[in-house]
Amino acid sequence: MITSALLLSIAGLALLDSLNPATIITVTLILLAAPKRAGLIALSAVSGAALTVFAVGAVIYISAGAASGAVDGVLLVLRFLAFGAAGLALIFSGIKRFKSRARKGISIPSWFSPLTAVPFGVLITAADLPNAFPYFIAIERLVSNQVEQAAGLLIILGYTIIYCIPCLILLLIGSLSKDVTKKWLEKLVTRFSTGTVKKSIPMALVNIVAGIAVATLPFTLF
Repeated sequence: MITSALLLSIAGLALLDSLNPATIITVTLILLAAPKRAGLIALSAVSGAALTVFAVGAVIYISAGAASGAVDGVLLVLRFLAFGAAGLALIFSGIKRFKSRARKGISIPSWFSPLTAVPFGVLITAADLPNAFPYFIAIERLVSNQVEQAAGLLIILGYTIIYCIPCLILLLIGSLSKDVTKKWLEKLVTRFSTGTVKKSIPMALVNIVAGIAVATLPFTLF
């Protein structure tokens, strides 16, 4: 059943998921480094990301919804997947903080074009989906609330649109004020692609403990 609380919670999850550095940095880099048609190439990459979010979400939702009536534990599996992904992401982040490491440089390949940017957006987003715990929680909410398939797919489409909003805003701003935006984007790329992430044992321990707590939530709550 669809309720306003359900829609608000899924919209909130989508907004949280939209703050995804993988797609945002990809769009940023394209706007900075693409030799020509940067806006169109960035839009193509965002389209590829949107295609992945909707298609994968639709497949998981339809499959889980079809199986939930016949197979016990399908919802529990989705819950473990959602919280497990979040917990593992925190744990791995914590492990990395036990030692200093240089940030990896970011660049776009020479063959980048509006056509090849679509599959590139698909691959970047697909590779990052295991860390997208809000995504799996949203799908689990749809299945557990027994939302009709057509309505559920529309909600997943809405989730996809919200997911793309930060990238589209960035693309719009970059197109309207190129010089000002370029300077700001250069600082952003420099911040995330250069320098060193310093060792921090307290942060490492906090992330690991938080990750274990999140990953074990299904055992205590469900």
